[in-house]
Amino acid sequence: MSLANVRILLGAVLLSATVPAVAQAQIYASRDSAGNLVLSDKPINPTGIIKTYPVPNATGVRATRGIASAQLSDHAAQYDGLIEENATAHGVSSHLVRAVIQQESGFNARATSHKGAMGLMQLMPATAAELGVSDPYNPSENIRGGVAYLKGLLVKFQQNVELALAAYNAGPTAVTRYGAIPPYRETQNYVTRITKAVDAVPKGKKIYKTTEFVNGREVTRLSTVETPGAVLVRTAKQ
Repeated sequence: MSLANVRILLGAVLLSATVPAVAQAQIYASRDSAGNLVLSDKPINPTGIIKTYPVPNATGVRATRGIASAQLSDHAAQYDGLIEENATAHGVSSHLVRAVIQQESGFNARATSHKGAMGLMQLMPATAAELGVSDPYNPSENIRGGVAYLKGLLVKFQQNVELALAAYNAGPTAVTRYGAIPPYRETQNYVTRITKAVDAVPKGKKIYKTTEFVNGREVTRLSTVETPGAVLVRTAKQ
């Protein structure tokens, strides 16, 4: 997009913010293969653009990443129950699922990529059908299908998270062919961003229980330090 077009677009955004009647004007926020934010008043489909997200009004384009941090947090929070439920059911880290959704759609349930991937976890039509997802834009169905697919990839690649993520992005055939993360810039950046997001999540402290007899009485002790004979009872959030 030329500098002149950028100025025109930004002017349109500012104008729409002051005129309520234009609140439904579409501003499209996308990222190119280098991770740069691209704005347009029309769907963006050229080579190099990874995904396009329609933003209903000017307030949706406030941060350098297209969705402000506070907005992203609000979007994410409404899906916490679905994420926890499906992550637990499949034995997948809920932090990993959240990071995948953030990278795939920015928690936009109506997101559609130029390749046809749909919804929160950006399911392709064939994948959605295989997983029994009849409406990929339904958050419940999409997360159910997306987590099941991610679990399948983790199993296929022997719980190697990086390879599973690479397969989610580039397809399992590409990962199998290379025996590693494919040498695709988009895929390598994709894996890096998600793993960094997961690593940045504060880890909970593990609580261990030990039982011993003191003066003939059974005494139970809880500790964050694992000692011989200690039993892990729970993980406390920090």
